[in-house]
Amino acid sequence: MINIPKGTKDVLPSEVYKWHYIEGEVRKVAGLFGYKEIRTPVFEHTELFLRGVGDTTDIVNKEMYTFLDKGDRSITLKPEGTAGAARSFIENALDNNPQPTKAYYITPVFRYEKPQAGRLREHHQFGVELYGSESPYADAEIITLAKSVFDNLGVTELELNINSIGCPNCRKDYSKALRDYFGDYRDRLCPTCLERLEKNPLRILDCKVEECKEIAKGAPVVLDYICDDCRAHHERLLGYLDALGVQYKVNPNIVRGLDYYTRTVFEFVSTAIGSQGTVCGGGRYNNLVEQLGGKPIPAVGFGMGIERLIMVLENSGLSVGDREISDLYVASFESTTTEAMKLVYSLRKAGVKADFDLIGRSLKAQMKFADKCDYPYVVVLGEDEVKKGVVTVKGMKDKTAEEVPFDGLSAYIRQKRK
Repeated sequence: MINIPKGTKDVLPSEVYKWHYIEGEVRKVAGLFGYKEIRTPVFEHTELFLRGVGDTTDIVNKEMYTFLDKGDRSITLKPEGTAGAARSFIENALDNNPQPTKAYYITPVFRYEKPQAGRLREHHQFGVELYGSESPYADAEIITLAKSVFDNLGVTELELNINSIGCPNCRKDYSKALRDYFGDYRDRLCPTCLERLEKNPLRILDCKVEECKEIAKGAPVVLDYICDDCRAHHERLLGYLDALGVQYKVNPNIVRGLDYYTRTVFEFVSTAIGSQGTVCGGGRYNNLVEQLGGKPIPAVGFGMGIERLIMVLENSGLSVGDREISDLYVASFESTTTEAMKLVYSLRKAGVKADFDLIGRSLKAQMKFADKCDYPYVVVLGEDEVKKGVVTVKGMKDKTAEEVPFDGLSAYIRQKRK
C-alpha cells in the first residue's frame, strides 16, 4: 500500500463542504471590496522566490520544494502567493490598467516544515493583493477586508497585532542597532542566526529557536528607529483603524517571515488553536515589484490559512457550513430501474439533486441506504407509479407522505428546499 506523503491531507467528500463554505465566504467578501480573482501557476522559477521572498528567510533556506525539471531549470512549488501574483502583475503589464489593481487568490502552497496544527506541508491560502496605492487608506482596507471575513464567519476570539518595520532608508540604522546588540551574543546564537547577523539581522527576530527568541526579547525596538515619513504613515493607519472601530495592539515584535515587507506588518492571532495561533498575516511591500524587474509601484496585502481558519471555527463551536446532500432518492425495482433513471435525469435537468440505485440493491437495502445518507425525501417508483405518472414523496425526517405527479416533482422538491 502506498501512503499519503507526510504533511499532506486528503480532503474527503464527507468534509469538503467546509472548504466550499470558507471559499464561498471569502469570495463574497473579496467581491464586496472590489477584488477579482487571479490564478497563478502552482510552480514558478526558483529565482522568483530568491529575489522576492529573500534568501535569508526560513522559507527559502529551509522550506522550499525545489527541483530541476527535464530542461535542467530550477523550479519551485509556490511557498506563498504574493511573489507569483507580483510576477503576473509585471508580466501582464497590469500597471497599464487604471490603478489600484485589486486581486485575490485561493491557492495551495508548499513548505517543507514540521507539520503543525492547521499548517501542513501542503496547505491552502486565501490572499489579497492591492497594487498602486501608497496611502495608509489602502492598508486599512486590507486589514478591514480580513476582519470582515472573520466577522462574517462569527470569529471573535482574535487579536489584531500591528507594527511598522520602516522603509529601506530608516531600516539601515535599525539593522546597525541590531548587529550591535546581537553581536554581544554571538556565542549563543544558532548557526542560522549567525549568518543572519551579517546578511539581515532583522530575521533574527523571527527565529524559532528558544535561546534566540529569549535573546531577542531585549533587542532594540524598530519603532524607535523609523523615519518621520514611516512614522506618519503608521500613525495615520492607526487613526483610520480607530475611526473604523477596529481594535488592535501595537506589537513591535512582529516582523513577519518574508523579506519583501516594508512599513506596515500585521497579524490576526486566534486564541482558539493554541500557541501557533496566527491565522492571517500581511503588510506592505512597496519595493517587491521593482525587485522582480517591474516599475516601482507600492503594494499591500495578506495571506490567510484556510486549514487554520477551519480549526478556529470548529474549536470555537462555530458553523463550518452544511454537509452537501442530495434532495431526493428514487428507489426502484428491477423492472422500473430504467424509468427511475429517466426520472432522475429529468429532475437533474430541472435543478434537483437526485439519485437512484446504481448497484442493484433490493428495495429494503435501498431504503436503508437512503436513510444512512440522510436524503431528506424518498420516492418508491413501482410499476403502478410508472403507469399513473404519480409518486408518493416521503419526508424522511418529518414522516410526511404526499402524492405528486411526475411533472410537478421538481417544483415540489424545490419548494420544500426553501
